[in-house]
Amino acid sequence: MKPLAAVLTAAAVAWVALIVAAPSAAGGRLPLLGSVTYQIGSRICHQRPERSFHLAGTQMPVCARCFGLYAGGASGLVLAWAFRRWSTRTIRSSLFVAALPIALSVGLEWLRIFGTSNVFRWLTGVPLGLVAGFAIVNLLRAPD
Repeated sequence: MKPLAAVLTAAAVAWVALIVAAPSAAGGRLPLLGSVTYQIGSRICHQRPERSFHLAGTQMPVCARCFGLYAGGASGLVLAWAFRRWSTRTIRSSLFVAALPIALSVGLEWLRIFGTSNVFRWLTGVPLGLVAGFAIVNLLRAPD
C-alpha cells in the first residue's frame, strides 16, 4: 500500500499547485489547464466569490475553507512520511478534534452569532485536512 500512499501524496500536492496556479493559467498561456481546474473545482465546491480567495484579481477555483482542507491535506500527507505511525485510536480522536473548528465556525455562521472571514475559514479547514492527510498515509503505509 506504500505505492498508493505515495501516489495520493503526489496527487494532493499537484492539486494544491493547480488550485494556486489556476487563476493565472486561465487568463494566461495555459487556459485549458485553468479551465479544467475550475471545472473540477465546480464539482466539489460551491465556488462562492465572497467565500473564495482571489489571486491577481481572479477567484480561486475552490472556496477558502476547501483550500484550507486541500492545503492541510497535502501537508499532512507529506508530513506523515517523516513521522512514526499513529494508532487507529489516535487517528480517530485527532480527526474528531480537528473537525471541531469547522463545525463550530459553520454553526456560529448559521446561527448568525459570528461572521467569519476567508482567512478564518481557511484556518478552520487546515487542521482537518492536515490530520486527514496524515491519517491516510499512516493507514496505507505498511508497518515498518
